[in-house]
Order: sequence, then C-alpha cells, then structure tokens
Amino acid sequence: MPPYHPSTHGVHADDRINILTDIAPPIHTSTTFRYPHNPDALQPVPEEGEFVDLQTPLIYSRLASASTNRLETILAPLLYPGAGEQELDGAQGLANHVISYSSGLSAFHALLVNVVPKVIAISEGYHGCHGVISLHKKMHGVRTVDLHADDATWDAANLGPGDLVHLETPLNPTGEAFEIKKYADRAHKRGALLSVDATFAPPGLQDPFAWGADVVMHSGTKYIGGHSDMLCGILATAKGSEGLKRAKTMRAERIFLGAMLGSLEGWLGVRSLRTLDLRVQRQSSNADHLVRWLDDGLNGKGEDQDVIKMVVNKVKHASLQEEDMAWLKQQMPNGFGPVFSIYMQTMQQARTLPSKLRLFHHATSLGGVESLIEWRRMSDVDVDETLLRVSIGVENWEDLKNDLLSAFKALVERGESTEKNADDGQVQVGQEGAQMPESGVGAV
Repeated sequence: MPPYHPSTHGVHADDRINILTDIAPPIHTSTTFRYPHNPDALQPVPEEGEFVDLQTPLIYSRLASASTNRLETILAPLLYPGAGEQELDGAQGLANHVISYSSGLSAFHALLVNVVPKVIAISEGYHGCHGVISLHKKMHGVRTVDLHADDATWDAANLGPGDLVHLETPLNPTGEAFEIKKYADRAHKRGALLSVDATFAPPGLQDPFAWGADVVMHSGTKYIGGHSDMLCGILATAKGSEGLKRAKTMRAERIFLGAMLGSLEGWLGVRSLRTLDLRVQRQSSNADHLVRWLDDGLNGKGEDQDVIKMVVNKVKHASLQEEDMAWLKQQMPNGFGPVFSIYMQTMQQARTLPSKLRLFHHATSLGGVESLIEWRRMSDVDVDETLLRVSIGVENWEDLKNDLLSAFKALVERGESTEKNADDGQVQVGQEGAQMPESGVGAV
C-alpha cells in the first residue's frame, strides 16, 4: 500500500498506538504515574543515565506524557513525507526523531545546547533566535557570521566542523524563501550542520530534509497549533543512525532543560494536527491570491491599481520570486506560505492601516485560523517602520481582499491622520499591562 496523504496521517497516524475506545483523544493532566505493582516488572534507571523515548513507560510528565507522545507520533509522517509504517514505528522509528518543547525558542535553545557551536551562520529573521544566541554568547562566547556572506567571510570566522548554519525559510517577517540545498552544501562542505527553521512553511508545503537539512525546527505555536491557543516548539532530526542518536541525546537533555511541552498543550496540538493539511493549504492559497492582487495593482493591472499605488510601496512573498522558480517550485511545490509583508508608502500609513480593518486582528504571532496583521515595529526594533506583516487565515480570500481595499480607501480619503483612535467605551478583557506601548517587545 502506498503511503497515506498528509491529510490522512493527520487524522489516523496515532491509530496504531491508540489502546483506548475514545474516538477523540482524552485529556491527560497527571504529572506522575504509578510504577508496576509486580516487583519483578520494576525497571531501575540504567547506570549509564536516564533515557526516555516513545516506548518508555510513563513515569513523570517532565520526561514524557501520553499527549506529547501522541503529538510526536502524528508529526512523524508529516515531517517525513513518504515514510512507510516500518520506518515510523519502534525504538528505531522516525517518531523518535521528533522532539516537542514548551515553545519555539526553547526548541532553538535546546538545539544550541546540543550542538554547542563555536560559530553560527545566521541572517536577519526572527529576532527571538538572536536573543537566544545572545545568551549563549554570554555563557560560552559563541560567535556569529552572516549567513549570506561569501566563503572568504566564513573562512575568516573559522566556521567549520561542529558549527551551525541556521537558515530560516521562508523568512520572518517578509515571507521570502531561500534555497535550502545551497546552504546545505555550503555547511556540509565544512563539516557544519544545517538547521532549518521551517515555521513559515509547515508540513505539506516544504520538506527541508529532502534538500539536506540535518535538523528542522518549527515554532509549533503557529501552524501546528493553528488556533492561537498554545505554545509549542518542535525539533526533528534527519533520517539515519546519526539523526536518531542526536534525537535521543536531545530528548535526554530536554529533561534537564525543563522544556517539556505541557500535557494540555500536547492535547491541543493533537487536536490541531487533525486539520493541519486543510488549514495550511487554504491559508497558503488565500495568501497567493492576495499577493497576486496587490502585485498586479503595483504593476498597473486591475481596477484597484490606483488606490493600491497610493498606499502600498511594495509587497514581499515567496510567490513573487520569479527569478528563483527553478528551485523554488521544487522546494515548495504545494504553495508558497500564508505569510507575506506589505511595505506602505509612509510609516504613518503602516501604523494606521490595522485600525481600518475589520477581518484582520492587529496582533503579533501568526498561523491561526484567523487573519492577523501587525505593524511590525510593535515587536521588532530593527524592522523597517513601513512594514506590515500579514498572516492569512482560512476566511474567504475575496472578503479579505475587500477588507484591505476598504482600508486602503479609508487611508486615501482621510490622509495620513495622526489622530489617536478613541477607545472610550471599549471593553478591555486583558490586564492593564497589555495596553502599555512597550509590551510587544520580544514578541514573535
């Protein structure tokens, strides 16, 4: 029988480990589990140290839990598309190559703790990862070099065996894509590892392992969660004995990092994976439609071109990288991702546009079923102040287009107003601290 489609795996990948009669997985909140009553069945911790995999009996939820085991089991065929059942199951199976964490940043921290690189090649992108690197600079003096620099610059930085090349593609916050194979070849030629943050291209859109990645990272908070209600991080290692050895070590190190995904979050993740393929395909298709509409307007096409040109300066998204399609269509054959960026003509337009929208929530993060837009300066001090990051949801794309068009027209009609929007009479459902202008710093 050929391997199942991702949409089928999302619903059925955990059937083979399900011993319960519940159709919907139950919520397990216990932190500790009884040892066997039979003394002969007790298995002391091995002298060589504590180790946990998906086959280990449940002991304590900082080691593993039923919900997180189920989540990692479902993720395996999604992260390794085309793998047969014999590759997925058992102590040597690919499910044991997948490790979940309490957040995307805890996953990245765990990666650095495992690799302990002396040099990291990294570019712009998610500023949270740079924050984690700054902690490692303080602890053991790790150095960084520009990911896109030439070989001579990498040579000068002494990037070599045991070091890390960290590629984010598509890139946060713009949605632009980079060729994974190119950076895999550059890293491996030096004996370095390639890690790929594929958060913006969740399973079904991109398979970094097919192009040479050694470790794949996801902020599972985004598309794996998909409903803006859980924090999660994922690391997965390449197929083969070296990948399994690294995953086993990272799973053991997770115990002492204290970065275990919570049981409730694990259950929420399982719920979300049931519809991952449906959501991501719809979101990516919606984004492609909207980006094409905006780009057409900027290039003098369509009836909305005049108003688009008056407020929008440029749009960035992987689907617009026409010169890269020779490799990009192979790397992302099923869509170019649900996130893109809009650069407005002025900072004030970027700051004001979200307040004119009805279907886009003005908020940080991405990946949920609802469309979000963020004036990125709210959470990133280094970003272009005209940039808006757009995360597209599962709504009807034409409704989203009409909402954007209406907001563009409102900006044109009112000009670049600097008036503060009155919030009198609005119900606040969060803490007062949520209203502080600096509260977004360090967001996602």
